[in-house]
Amino acid sequence: MIPLHALKYEECIELLVKEGEKPFRAKQIFQWIYGRKETDWEKMSDLGVSLRSKLKNLFILSGLKEKKLQRSQDEETIKYLWELSDGKLVESVLIMSHDRRTVCVSSQVGCPARCAFCASGKEGLKRNLTAEEIFEQVYEIDRGLSAKGERVSHVVFMGMGEPFENYDHVLKAIRLLTDPSRLNISQRRITVSTVGVVEGIKRFTEEDLQVNLVLSLHAPNQHIRKKIIPYARKYAIEDILDAMQAYAEQTRRDITYEYTIMEGINDAPEHAHELARLIKGHRCAVNLIPYNPVEGLKLKRPEKNVIEEFRNILSGYDIVTTWRYTKGKDIAAACGQLALQENAG
Repeated sequence: MIPLHALKYEECIELLVKEGEKPFRAKQIFQWIYGRKETDWEKMSDLGVSLRSKLKNLFILSGLKEKKLQRSQDEETIKYLWELSDGKLVESVLIMSHDRRTVCVSSQVGCPARCAFCASGKEGLKRNLTAEEIFEQVYEIDRGLSAKGERVSHVVFMGMGEPFENYDHVLKAIRLLTDPSRLNISQRRITVSTVGVVEGIKRFTEEDLQVNLVLSLHAPNQHIRKKIIPYARKYAIEDILDAMQAYAEQTRRDITYEYTIMEGINDAPEHAHELARLIKGHRCAVNLIPYNPVEGLKLKRPEKNVIEEFRNILSGYDIVTTWRYTKGKDIAAACGQLALQENAG
């Protein structure tokens, strides 16, 4: 059986014609699945009984099974634990803020980066997700929202995994998400976050995309970065920043440096000054993220006044700085925590 989500519209037409069907059937199928968000073949009333039977045996509509769902107390964050066709688990998070409906997707089962502050990499990398498995995370959440007259507005590749270590499938998933015949999400509303895979950043720069690119920087120098991000041993911080700036220049899109601020590790005033000197003049913004506690890790979040001082120092260098409000703390919404708990159980 063939995953329908993996097919281009033209490929669907070609396949149906080979099966003896008219080309216009592809349009009907796409309208049902992507327009009306219907996944039950029997409810597709303008398709004949014999065709519906044929489609059931020809296409797979979803390889995801919702295993667990958690809602935050404020109802603004929903965390999904999906079981894949092989029994492995991945997570997605829906964040609702004003009129935005942002889905944070996973691109791998586990993560090879093993960042010291992140739950995703605690058990290492299990496997890459396929493009349709990535796409389905958004599609299934979008189906749920459509019942309320809403839709997914933004997608961020900040869940489990390093997107550029699954480059081809991530790129294809972006094409599926932005396909006008599917979810038709604007490229400018898609964000890819990388820990700094230089060859991946360079390759992405040549794709003629308008996708937002984010670097998980988290340190003002190579020494500290190697302590908290083992992947940093593969790439010098200067080479990563050069690649990020080349992307900004090529796409005319400002980039973001994410900085998870952790007590006693990277939160001192001298770290703020060093970071400011490192990136001053870059086409960027810095997103300060107070550390989100992960069970089993002894790291701590700095006090609010420490984070405020850090931000003020950066602002003094005319660096645009945001402070991400941590949503979903009560449901452990940081990447990988729910899957980790389920595997431990």
